Amino acid sequence: MKTVLFAGVLIVLVGAPAALFFLSSSSALDIDPSPKALASENSLAVKVDNPHGVRQLNLRLEQGGARSYASVQQPANRFLFWRKKLAPTTQTLQLTAKPDQGFKSGPATLIVEATSNDLRGAVTSKTYDVVINLAPPRVVADGAQHYINQGGAELVTFTVSGYWTEAGVKVGNYKFRSFPMPGSKNENERFCLFAFPWDTPENTTPLVYAANPAGQEVTTQFWYRIKPKKFRQRELDLTDTFIDKAINEIDPGSPAGDKLQHFLHINGDIRRSDNKTLADLRNQTEPRFLWAPPFQQLSNSKVEAFFADVRSYMYGGKKVDQQVHLGFDLSKVAHAPVVASNSGKVVYADRLGIYGNCVVIDHGYGLQSIYGHMSSIGVKKGQMVQRGEELGKSGATGLAGGDHLHFSMQIDGVQVNPVEWWDEHWIHDRIQSKIPESAFAKP
Repeated sequence: MKTVLFAGVLIVLVGAPAALFFLSSSSALDIDPSPKALASENSLAVKVDNPHGVRQLNLRLEQGGARSYASVQQPANRFLFWRKKLAPTTQTLQLTAKPDQGFKSGPATLIVEATSNDLRGAVTSKTYDVVINLAPPRVVADGAQHYINQGGAELVTFTVSGYWTEAGVKVGNYKFRSFPMPGSKNENERFCLFAFPWDTPENTTPLVYAANPAGQEVTTQFWYRIKPKKFRQRELDLTDTFIDKAINEIDPGSPAGDKLQHFLHINGDIRRSDNKTLADLRNQTEPRFLWAPPFQQLSNSKVEAFFADVRSYMYGGKKVDQQVHLGFDLSKVAHAPVVASNSGKVVYADRLGIYGNCVVIDHGYGLQSIYGHMSSIGVKKGQMVQRGEELGKSGATGLAGGDHLHFSMQIDGVQVNPVEWWDEHWIHDRIQSKIPESAFAKP
């Protein structure tokens, strides 16, 4: 009997810890965002997924003989851990890489290590190859004269040196990407086609900038003159017929309610959403010129509305809304052929809220043209088109009161005045003169 009892106690003494040992778990680790470059001081967010939590979390940076450490600890929980089921957590650790610690600019290794808070205390680690960057990049802009229309576009060239991952032009809160200079074998020789948005104060200074993942950014000025523009103010009278058309065509599925409020939702919220959809198409641009100057306006068309018209919407004799019209309204005859203003690639061909049937053509390097309110679309996304090729027919779809084409252009997602792009002399002086002629498509 004593032997049996002793064996039972032995099984409990040995079996219970063994069971707890096998209930223990390892950790899943990640640093978000994934580190590529570190500065002298860094804040790193480590995501840890372990149902029992972690007893210790360590960061270690190594470069030659230099070492830097950061860690956080929790009280050990070796036996009652199995009661826990914790959600993933994020711990932010501060890690330095200073010259007085022996670090210098160049490659290094970052190691994150977690010890599970259970009986086994399993150690999980993950390694990242990083670059320590203790000096910001440098940037030198061209010496050309840049005359910029408010609401228009311009192109600047520049050279970047040092370690960098992002470079372009900043105009107020807007950023515009740069691209390698066509024909150059040096990635540091860049150009940037940028906009000076219509709503940007005329005293805003455009800046060339360069940045690295360590958060270091430098800027430099270039010679420029801003030409202020006065944009039209217009009043548009809303009718119940127009409001009903807008609701039934653009947003029929919304709950019934006050018609005016429903229209204001379309004119404001849906307008902003549609413009964001257009802006996001910048991510589908080709890194090459697909066009040859100039762009063409819809032939024999009448201008019904201009770029950046500020529209006050009147209902029952009262102003109920104000929006900005970011394009030209061009009328001709009902269901007139709408043609591509220049060669490029179709990146959108579908319904789009207030724009109705809409086509967007990418011309390369962030430059895109927009065609709205069409009665029909005759091209497909991904299709290459030539200047003058028919895209569909004009119409009154979306937020349109009559048959016309809404035409606009955008640079890196920011809509600009198309008038400049219809002007061959402007294109030559502001764009072609700064880029090798061989980079452009042939007419």
